[in-house]
Amino acid sequence: MKPQVLLVEDNDSTRFGFIRYFSKDGYEIFETTTIAEAKAKIAEQHFDLMILDINLPDGNGIEFITTARQSDPCIPIIVITGEGDIPLAVEAMQRGADNFLTKPVDNAALAVFMRKTLEIGVLKQQHSARKRLEKKAPFFIGTNRTMLEVHELAEVAGRSDIPVLITGETGTGKGMLAKWIHQQGARSGYECVELNCSGLRGEMLSREIFGNSRGAFTSADQDRKGLLDIADRGTLFLDEIGDMSIDVQAQFLKVLEDKSYRRLGDTKLLRSNFRLICATHHELDNLVSSGQFRQDLLYRINMMTIKLPPLRERMNDLPELVTYLLNSLGSPAETLSPDIMRILNSYNWPGNIRELKNVLERAILLTPHGSQIRQTHFSGLTINRQTPNNASLNSVHEVEEAHIMKVLEQMGGNIERAAKTLNVSRATIYRRLKKSR
Repeated sequence: MKPQVLLVEDNDSTRFGFIRYFSKDGYEIFETTTIAEAKAKIAEQHFDLMILDINLPDGNGIEFITTARQSDPCIPIIVITGEGDIPLAVEAMQRGADNFLTKPVDNAALAVFMRKTLEIGVLKQQHSARKRLEKKAPFFIGTNRTMLEVHELAEVAGRSDIPVLITGETGTGKGMLAKWIHQQGARSGYECVELNCSGLRGEMLSREIFGNSRGAFTSADQDRKGLLDIADRGTLFLDEIGDMSIDVQAQFLKVLEDKSYRRLGDTKLLRSNFRLICATHHELDNLVSSGQFRQDLLYRINMMTIKLPPLRERMNDLPELVTYLLNSLGSPAETLSPDIMRILNSYNWPGNIRELKNVLERAILLTPHGSQIRQTHFSGLTINRQTPNNASLNSVHEVEEAHIMKVLEQMGGNIERAAKTLNVSRATIYRRLKKSR
């Protein structure tokens, strides 16, 4: 792909000469003559480089540097100024410009500056990516055979750019795997933007994905970028895509087919070069059969499918997983007694790794500083799947129901707090309560 350059210059002859020279030199040039036009351009798309004149018809280009940096902290900026404006050029550098040249500009000299400044932009992106990666824990694989197969597929997905669909029960780590795949790929220097489709419906979900123009609805007092804007050159991760409504599915399918979209209330066509990763706990084939999910969209998003197993099917990983989670929770020196590990091993973990993490986090919070985690901190997990006295609780649904009731009791009957502790919806708890009556 050609480097995309935003030229902000009001002089017609300078602009014409620049476009003619650098278009032949392998750049794609987008020209603007005012600050207002430049603001609209950077709101629409990402640029590899910006050439900015200081003196413009509607204001001082120096002020625009701050706006550009807010939109894209890593965009390389070259400032063009007249001979008498050296103090302004120095101020521009202080504001965040990477280089400056004085008029009249020699295109050959500018070409050298552009190559160097583009290199600076790449270094900024790499540094930004490294900082993000330092803050993120690696995805836990373990030694379970199924998980080793998952790891192999994830590595292939990381090296490619095809859409990936991650399936598995709630709490199995689909979001963490999606971020891990993003981090392994060529787009790791850009954003991995996440949206949970189950939390928003209809127009609210469309606004998040596509953005909106000013006046698109009553409270829209300004243009607003959508996640497609932010995910440009990076990854868009749509969690629980099975909960996306049919009308939004149709809109999103068009994006995948045409590689373009419009913000709500706008007629302008925008483009976003993003990599797509989706996840769901639903069986999408069943949703297709019932008319709740479009088959043509399913074809688009599942070019590679990775299924994460539930925790109860990989219990041989539990000791390592507990150590890994204790480290991630800031308690690397903490160890659990054999009695506690027996309790953890005897439980079915309907909420999977997410539930295990919550249980460990709660135990850490209940443990006084300097003390060891005690068995009493796991009282909600005392149901043993292999104990004859509990034979009536052997089904996963019954174990899940018993645990929900226990947590609800611990929360004093507060359904909202219990739902947050278990990482399930209030509707799930209401449904379990209804079944138990």
